[in-house]
Amino acid sequence: MTHHNDEQIPKEAMFRHVPCIRVDGEKTEVANHEVIEEIPYALFINGRHAMTAMMSPVQLEDFVTGYLYTEQIIRGIDEIESIRIEKNRLSVITKNLFKVLGPKKTILSGCGGSASFIDTTKLPFVKSDFTIPTTIISGTIRGILDSELHDKTGGIHVVGLASADGVIARSEDIGRHNALDRVIGYALRNNVDLSRTYAICSGRISSEMVRKCLIANIPIVISRGATTTLAIDIAAKTGLCVIGFVRSSKMNIYTHPERVQGVPSLPQ
Repeated sequence: MTHHNDEQIPKEAMFRHVPCIRVDGEKTEVANHEVIEEIPYALFINGRHAMTAMMSPVQLEDFVTGYLYTEQIIRGIDEIESIRIEKNRLSVITKNLFKVLGPKKTILSGCGGSASFIDTTKLPFVKSDFTIPTTIISGTIRGILDSELHDKTGGIHVVGLASADGVIARSEDIGRHNALDRVIGYALRNNVDLSRTYAICSGRISSEMVRKCLIANIPIVISRGATTTLAIDIAAKTGLCVIGFVRSSKMNIYTHPERVQGVPSLPQ
């Protein structure tokens, strides 16, 4: 299996040294601090502007691939003809130039368009018999989420993708959704079977993170932090295992504990 090489990512491109006044009680000093970059990228699909993403300036082809896939604009890597990166513009040409490229998110407008909800009947059910032991979860999350960049800036999310054989891909971004799209895109570009993987993230597991995992057929999503009730409700109905608050050997398994070896079932 191909593994991601983090050393190829230009860390210096992800932050700038910004002058500030550092205050410590009554003591003040002029200093520089590493501040994470937030850069707008306009995505064009077959010449049409699709969206503008605010994100970190790395792994852009992986991001585009993962985004197109999790938004159901493409069904596979073979539908992409080319990806071109020019300054703040990401241009994609698909093989079917006449395909309707409107987003197919299963988020529907509520009354007056002021509310939204996710229709779980339009989301896929996870198709995988993949399971992992708790010992692998504890060990892998430490290796993926330790981040020198976060230690420097305090402003980055980390998302990783792993299998029973170890870490496959890892991404750092100002947004965990962008980072998840990147690792999914990397997996697609390297012919990884996503049904035999699990996603690990540093931030909250939201309904959008769950939706992206379902589209990619990733059976388990894990966080060192919290999750939301909507994420749990959706995951429970769609076969996705959600695990939060992983701390050493401690963790909360909220849905489908049968995907974790050696733990009991949830009460009905």
